[in-house]
Amino acid sequence: MKPTLFVVCLGLMLGACGADTATSAATVAKLKAEEAKKGQQQLDQMKQQIDAAAQQAEAQRKAMEEATK
Repeated sequence: MKPTLFVVCLGLMLGACGADTATSAATVAKLKAEEAKKGQQQLDQMKQQIDAAAQQAEAQRKAMEEATK
């Protein structure tokens, strides 16, 4: 009877480890997805700032051209 109990306990312990590993993997995947989303938002924000700066520089250049005519 004792070997059967040992096998049952061993199975339960290994099953618990598998569940913990699956939960950890899901948590890591969720964190990575959030990180990627934040990175994309930062990239979009930087592109908008660069575009705004380029438009401002173009407006200043045109104003300088008009002033020197």
